[in-house]
Amino acid sequence: MHMITNGRSRFIIDCGLFQGRREETFERNARFPFDPSEIESCVLSHAHIDHSGNLPNLVKHGFRGRIFATEATRDLCTAMLPDSGHIQEEDVRFVNKIRKKQGQPPVSPLYTRKDAENALRFIDGCRYRTPIEVADGASATFYDAGHVLGSATPLIDLRASGGGSTRLAYAVDLGRKSAPILKNPEQPPDIDYLILESTYGGRLHSPIEEAVEVLAKTVRATVERKGKIIIPSFALERTQEVVYYLDQLIKQRRIPELPIYVDSPLAVNITEIFMRHEECFDEETMKRFRTTGDPFGTDRIRYITAVEDSKKLNGDPRPMVIISASGMCESGRILHHLRNNIENSRNTILIVGFVAKNTLGRKIVERNKTVKIFGEELRLRAEVVVINAFSTHADRSELLDYVMPLKDRVKGIFVVHGDEDQSEKLTALLKEKGFAARMPLPEEEIELT
Repeated sequence: MHMITNGRSRFIIDCGLFQGRREETFERNARFPFDPSEIESCVLSHAHIDHSGNLPNLVKHGFRGRIFATEATRDLCTAMLPDSGHIQEEDVRFVNKIRKKQGQPPVSPLYTRKDAENALRFIDGCRYRTPIEVADGASATFYDAGHVLGSATPLIDLRASGGGSTRLAYAVDLGRKSAPILKNPEQPPDIDYLILESTYGGRLHSPIEEAVEVLAKTVRATVERKGKIIIPSFALERTQEVVYYLDQLIKQRRIPELPIYVDSPLAVNITEIFMRHEECFDEETMKRFRTTGDPFGTDRIRYITAVEDSKKLNGDPRPMVIISASGMCESGRILHHLRNNIENSRNTILIVGFVAKNTLGRKIVERNKTVKIFGEELRLRAEVVVINAFSTHADRSELLDYVMPLKDRVKGIFVVHGDEDQSEKLTALLKEKGFAARMPLPEEEIELT
């Protein structure tokens, strides 16, 4: 969440949910460092919850401007934001049962499904590469970021009253050229300043072919010991990508036919939205779409929506793959699957992307001996496999390739959106290459000239 002011108006880019320790998470998300009623608009880069998830709370606290996003992002938000509100209500209901037994007072959700549905009224869908006025003296143009369906790198044009302008690009998050399904990321023209992500700013992804082979080996090994593969996954993009690769592996007979469940009502809705936005697909996916009408291999996947069907999976002894949200393991049905399967050594927990510090997902990645789920201490006995190459975030090399063409023009690069060590490594690398790069502090004010 970044605020931009030009003396005449103020607006923000993104309004995401912070994820981490429960108490810190609620405090940081509940408090805005400004009066939401004074914000003229919000430019939304994409629908991931860490970028869009606090919009309902923004509206709840008085925001009445417009939220500008691509058409696909708008459609995804209609599914994702109400789901976020529903999950918060359900998690709080479950947590309060435990708190009551412990003699502790109940807690409230940050916002509800109704709050989220109310926020949807303020979102406008916009086309790529078409300038839109977002505030007095400011316009935004969306360029394809290649990160998730509908993702964009907004180019903000701040016009001075006496003539001239300053152009700020927001590449947070940035996709990969090698990723399946979506088009490659675009670079906006004539950038003066760049806000750049650093999720993998100090690391390189292994080739995607190696990641697919690790996926195949993991499935085969878990099936041999009659276990389950539990995959915490973002309902947006990562779920569709994992389903895509599992379908390919079965067709190639590199893994056995086994039940594959996507236990997420949200993922069902998102997959349907994918089918409506073929303008975002790359050529290979478009070819599959025209040939089969099913580019993600969903005909061999069972999608779970009913709570009772979700519960039955934990009592089913057969080897299977269960893909469930959320990717950070902080909320949703994945918590129940982990609670029921994490102590069984036959099972595998397969992490297929970035997980933030202080989340349950990170504790699993770090293989803590015990973890807390819904306040209960559980032993981590399941095998843990991590595959980062499935990430749709650009790595160090890809980020550098993106910025190098800007060297003769860009005045400054602000490195954000990453663990501190990754941000520091990317900042140092950019400085070595001659860029004026820095890591801004939370709530720091920076003047652009």
